[in-house]
Parts: sequence; structure tokens; C-alpha cells
Amino acid sequence: MPDPKGAAAALDPRPIEPKSHAPAGASLLFLREEEMRAAQDLLFFAYRDFTNAADVILEELGLGRAHHRALHFIGRNPGIAVGDLLGLLRITKQSLARVLTTLVEQGYVAQTQGRADRRQRLLTLTQAGQALERRLFERQRERLVAAYREAGAAAVDGFRRVMRGIMDQQARDYMEKATPADPPPPRIRQA
Repeated sequence: MPDPKGAAAALDPRPIEPKSHAPAGASLLFLREEEMRAAQDLLFFAYRDFTNAADVILEELGLGRAHHRALHFIGRNPGIAVGDLLGLLRITKQSLARVLTTLVEQGYVAQTQGRADRRQRLLTLTQAGQALERRLFERQRERLVAAYREAGAAAVDGFRRVMRGIMDQQARDYMEKATPADPPPPRIRQA
């Protein structure tokens, strides 16, 4: 006679706890659709509220999120070539041209010719651009600091892992260059 407990256990969709030290996420053998929908909701709401912190400033200046993304990546990569920025942002040349035209005309971004290839345009933030990018960063930083403090250091590491897992290989490669492979554990000071 078959073991009824064994049959029921085989059909149980809950995760099976590993018996050894398995890598993070190993116990999540079955991720239900509802959990994935909730994760999607979390990402949408977090993106909405995270970007809104900067949107208020951008709107005052007649700028949008595309301008902010350009300012961010130019600030993080001074002297970045237009082609490399296109690859990071994954927008059309026409869209980037509109964004850069506005940022250059308003004095936030400077363009110079490449030394080896004079056709290459290299982008840097002007002092006004650095100040604006810093102002936008500080607004979003407030949200991140509050969230990190509430969640704790272990959750911050988990967040990084999840975000890297969502990214494609190109983004992961960029992050590997931009940040240490094993950053020190975050130090979160309580207020």
C-alpha cells in the first residue's frame, strides 16, 4: 500500500527547506505566481516613489526622467562617449540627441571631441550639472537611507542580490566595474 503522507508531501507546493548550507534562494524551489505579482507591484511602486522624489525638482526646471538618467550616468562616468551612453540608456539616437541638446543648452553638460577620434563626443557635467545631479541624488538618497535603515544590513545585501539578478549581463558587467565585487557590509546608523 502506498504511503499517503509521501504522496501528499510530493504534491505540496511549499518550498523544501535545504538540509545543508545551500546558496541564497535555494529553499525557494517554488515561487508562486502571486508572489511574483506582489514583487512586480513592489518594483512598480518603489520606482514610482523613488523617481517622484526627483521629479519635483526636474519639473521645476522643465526636465524629465530621461534628462535625470543622462545626468546620473554622465556624472558617474565623466568623459563618457555618446555611443557608450546610448548603450547604457538604451534609447534611440534621436531621443538622446534631444536630451543632450537641452542639457547642453541649459549649461548642465559639456561636450568635447575625443583625442584619438575627433568624431567622438565626450560628455562631462559642468559645475551647474554637478550641482543639479547632486541635488537630485540627495532627494533620492533620503528615500534609500530611510528604507535601508528600516530593513537592516542583511536586507540591503539581499536587495543588491535581487536587483543584480533582475539585470541583464550588460548591466551586471557595468556594476562590476562601477562597484567592488564584494562591497563591505553596509553600516546603517540608527537615527
